[in-house]
Amino acid sequence: MPSKGALLRIAQIAPLYESVPPRLYGGTERVVSHLTEQLVKLGHDVTLFASGDSLTGARLVSPCSTALRLNASCVDPLPYQIISLDQVARRADGFDVLHFHTDYFHLPLSKNLHLPSITTLHGRLDLPDLQPLYLRFPEAPVVSISHSQRLPLPHANWVANIHHGLPANLYKPRFERGSYLAFLGRISPEKRPDRAIGIAMRSGMQLKMAAKIDKVDQEYFNAKIKPLLKNPLIEFIGEIGDHEKSQFLGNAYAYLFPIDWPEPFGLTMIEAMACGTPTIAFRCGSVPEIITDRMTGFIVDDLQSAVRCLERIPEIERRACRAEFQNRFSVERMTSEYVSLYRRIVEEVNGPELLEYEPTPPAILQ
Repeated sequence: MPSKGALLRIAQIAPLYESVPPRLYGGTERVVSHLTEQLVKLGHDVTLFASGDSLTGARLVSPCSTALRLNASCVDPLPYQIISLDQVARRADGFDVLHFHTDYFHLPLSKNLHLPSITTLHGRLDLPDLQPLYLRFPEAPVVSISHSQRLPLPHANWVANIHHGLPANLYKPRFERGSYLAFLGRISPEKRPDRAIGIAMRSGMQLKMAAKIDKVDQEYFNAKIKPLLKNPLIEFIGEIGDHEKSQFLGNAYAYLFPIDWPEPFGLTMIEAMACGTPTIAFRCGSVPEIITDRMTGFIVDDLQSAVRCLERIPEIERRACRAEFQNRFSVERMTSEYVSLYRRIVEEVNGPELLEYEPTPPAILQ
């Protein structure tokens, strides 16, 4: 097996909808960024395949100059995804391991390259169309981001479960209780912003909502959410970036995570934890894996229980929230688990010998 300190040549293949890291919303791209930069910090030779406006200490290979979601001239994003995979294929022999974050687009490619590769699945897996896909590619090594995410695809080739991690210095914790409720992320039916508003209205507390609205969810926002924003307790802020989250989450009395879908992970829960803010989350998907009930927040099953738990928020020690984040959800822990997995996969495919190489300086490649 490769020695514990052996350096690796690693390809990180990101989606192209957001830059790495994203300017505003973008959980997958944020995780890819933190992982990539920590790998570079550890001395590994890393190439990041991402949009051209990405910022990284790794070598950057890009099929497009800007993130596709923010590019008004992009009508069809698929051609750029195909170009990116071709860029990967042309350079594949120069890597010890390929790490895909692109759902399933690459599966025919990675199967035929016969190179060590893994795929972290960042999205929901309960869609019926995914069943025949993973039956077609049963050998594809996949990584879950929560154990609950695996449930719809128990027969997939799961090689690891690795929770996300964030840098400790990314968010500044606040240990004094704030005065309002916070909702962060995306306006969509499964995220249930209407529940967040209902909790605020029943409790009489102010709710601040920092969320993006995708085109596909605009009609839902207009019909279901916008009329509720007339209530003086509700303040809709819109999308915010990482640099605004410490203040937004840290100054909150509690963070609301009122989801109604099989959440694969829920990055905002650990962002709130990093800020020292307790979370009230509905019992769906990964929630019981991320939130420690009565320690970093409360896990509830209905609106009435959520409102009652607001009265118990003072029972949660904000320093304990921050400590739990540092103990369980650090970027160092996440990266260490991925590096161990890379070495295991490389050994299984190539045997115990790793080629020695001279790391080359980062550059932007076409």
